[in-house]
Amino acid sequence: MSENRLVAETSPYLLQHKDNPVHWWPWGPEAFAEARASGKPVLLSVGYAACHWCHVMAHESFEDPLVAGVMNALFVNIKVDREERPDVDQIYMAALHQLGEQGGWPLTMFLDADGAPFWGGTYFPRTARYGRPGFTDVLQQVSQVYQESPDKIRQNRDAILARLEAAARPEGQAAIGLPELDRAAVQIAALFDRTHGGLRGAPKFPQCGLLELMWRAGGRGVDTTLRPTAAFTLNRMCEGGIYDHLGGGFARYSVDEAWLVPHFEKMLYDNAQLLELLALASVETGDPLFLQRARETVGWLAREMTTPDGAFSASLDADSDGHEGRFYVWTAREVEAVLGAEDAAYFGRFYDVTAEGNWEGAVILNRTAVGDVDAADEVRLAPMRAALLAEREKRVRPGLDDKVLADWNGLMIAALARAGSLLGEPGWIAQADRAFAAVARLMVRDGRLGHAYRDGKLVFPGLATDLAAMARAGIALHEATGDRAPLDAAEGFLDALERHHADPASGAYFLTADDADALVVRPLATMDEAQPNYHGVAAEALVRLSALTGRDDLRARADRILTALSGVAAKTALAHGALLNAIDARLILAEVAVVGAAAERFAAEAQRIPFLDRVLIRAGDAADLPAGSLARAQLDAAPPTGAAFVCRDGRCSLPLTAPELLAAAFARSTGTA
Repeated sequence: MSENRLVAETSPYLLQHKDNPVHWWPWGPEAFAEARASGKPVLLSVGYAACHWCHVMAHESFEDPLVAGVMNALFVNIKVDREERPDVDQIYMAALHQLGEQGGWPLTMFLDADGAPFWGGTYFPRTARYGRPGFTDVLQQVSQVYQESPDKIRQNRDAILARLEAAARPEGQAAIGLPELDRAAVQIAALFDRTHGGLRGAPKFPQCGLLELMWRAGGRGVDTTLRPTAAFTLNRMCEGGIYDHLGGGFARYSVDEAWLVPHFEKMLYDNAQLLELLALASVETGDPLFLQRARETVGWLAREMTTPDGAFSASLDADSDGHEGRFYVWTAREVEAVLGAEDAAYFGRFYDVTAEGNWEGAVILNRTAVGDVDAADEVRLAPMRAALLAEREKRVRPGLDDKVLADWNGLMIAALARAGSLLGEPGWIAQADRAFAAVARLMVRDGRLGHAYRDGKLVFPGLATDLAAMARAGIALHEATGDRAPLDAAEGFLDALERHHADPASGAYFLTADDADALVVRPLATMDEAQPNYHGVAAEALVRLSALTGRDDLRARADRILTALSGVAAKTALAHGALLNAIDARLILAEVAVVGAAAERFAAEAQRIPFLDRVLIRAGDAADLPAGSLARAQLDAAPPTGAAFVCRDGRCSLPLTAPELLAAAFARSTGTA
């Protein structure tokens, strides 16, 4: 067997390293058995396929026979794809934070033979520079301390593990109602950049959970600047270089404060969350830019990110042909060669194309300085963008990580179903339906969900993130179509979450299942990362599912989670947008029940109500409504042709006998009419 054992893996990231001279092991008990037998510490390297600095460290160190020789002589080397094993990544990233280091990837951690961390860092250059120690020096010093000072290693290990275990036990509760949510939104908005949008400073991330929190509170009228502030941030992203103006879709983040220079990787989860916000902003503001960006992003998803099975790939690399961003940037001469001098000059005025460039001598296309672009100019620019896109397709493409992740797919499926319903895009709902069916077909075993799928291999069992996000997706798809199957699947996913992930001590959920491989700490996280935290996703799904099924135990389960984590959410609102948004949903979500022969006409009207505020319940007659439904008690007053009811806070509207009455009745129920 080759001493590099990654050749048998299916993760695109691990396969990128299969030809390294490093004797890599995949994560598993065999690697730790080797560490125990050899007496060597473990070097754990965590990254992902689209990670630029992971590629840099690989080229500098892991592809270098001399560096690899030091690694092989002194360590048992384990390579992990953080997207395939986020549970492993979460533990050791948290350990790095406990060491007082800022996190990031590549993550480089040093472990004992039991998997306990004792030191680590992120990127290390091959040789010392810019205040960073050289990687080979680090390797030799860590190995020496491990062999000669076991007491120091044990002391570090025990201190880190104690802090990790304490962090996994959320303590304290806080009373959070609408006034507290509104205050949090106002305080967060005060931290936003009034010139460029987003949180002040650089780098800038989309921060979708915080934008949603501001959007929710802004709808209550407590501060009339909240929604405009969120919409302005979306506008700056939509016009900035973080957006791909030719192919659609958003990059991971911007390295500068003006959203100009992206970290060029594109991730499925960012685009899912942004798609929902674009749909909401499109309806609220009427700005055609938001609708255009939503349509372009879905177009990119269909064109570049959809697997043959109909599910969605994980990410596109930041690099192509060995250089970050090379696929996406232009020179003025290249633009002119495609468009001709006259059209190139016109195009350049809108997209910041200059001879000197705006980034390292090249041009990142953006419309940051242009302002609103009128319809006539958009019509003229469209074929120019198409011509440049066609030319760009001839370039060496960025690497595609085509593994299917259940949690990321769940976020995108829900986004497509919700945005498609709100914006009247049935094709988006069809994409969501196909993807949901693919995940269910490829990744469910005996009612249990896996986490990652590629090339016939399933990482199983799945995580709390997978169950929560796919439950949310099934509910959104049911609301969009009325199909019962995804709702039943969602119910099964949430019941599996309770059976296999519940922590009786805290009332929250562990990330890993009770029958998953044991780790040094069983992770339980509450903070948002690039994705919304799974507790918030699960709690909102439970609230919606309770309304749709009449199961009061599901609402009680949501209350248990939100109560258990209210203290930490109140203490650090910036890091807990998903939990705060779930509390908001629990407090304000209205049930819109449509019944009778004309139910679908009422449902079509209900879907024009923004999805944050309502859950749509369809029923042919009273018997189809959940037992105990508020609307069920009102049916005697409904005409046989059908009606709709808006129910909130223990009371329902009178039956609405015409679909056009629904929007006004909903507004009255919120107190905004």
